[in-house]
Amino acid sequence: MNVYIPILVLGLLAFGFAVFSVAAATFTGPKRYNRAKYDAYECGVEPTPQPVGGGRFPVKYYLTAMLFIIFDIEIVFLYPWAVAFDQLALFGLIEMFLFIITVLVVYAYVWRRRGLEWD
Repeated sequence: MNVYIPILVLGLLAFGFAVFSVAAATFTGPKRYNRAKYDAYECGVEPTPQPVGGGRFPVKYYLTAMLFIIFDIEIVFLYPWAVAFDQLALFGLIEMFLFIITVLVVYAYVWRRRGLEWD
């Protein structure tokens, strides 16, 4: 149990700092509320009215998010491999080579389908 005490203290410290920051901002921040402050902000452009159903987002938003997750996960797998490279020897090299080839196939597919172009 003594091993987890530093983690618990760090978690409590982070939680305490978050609560303190929100409370301090509430008490010290300006209190000038007006209609413009409550409106949605769209880069200085007047907000466009949304349809009753909520409006549709282009699929490219979701594809971009999924691509980000895929390539982010690749990086997550590359760090432990780089740390344990000496212990994994040839097996680790071959497995990582296959993994990177798989990700590059996905990247080439997305590039060919023009999934990386933002219109």
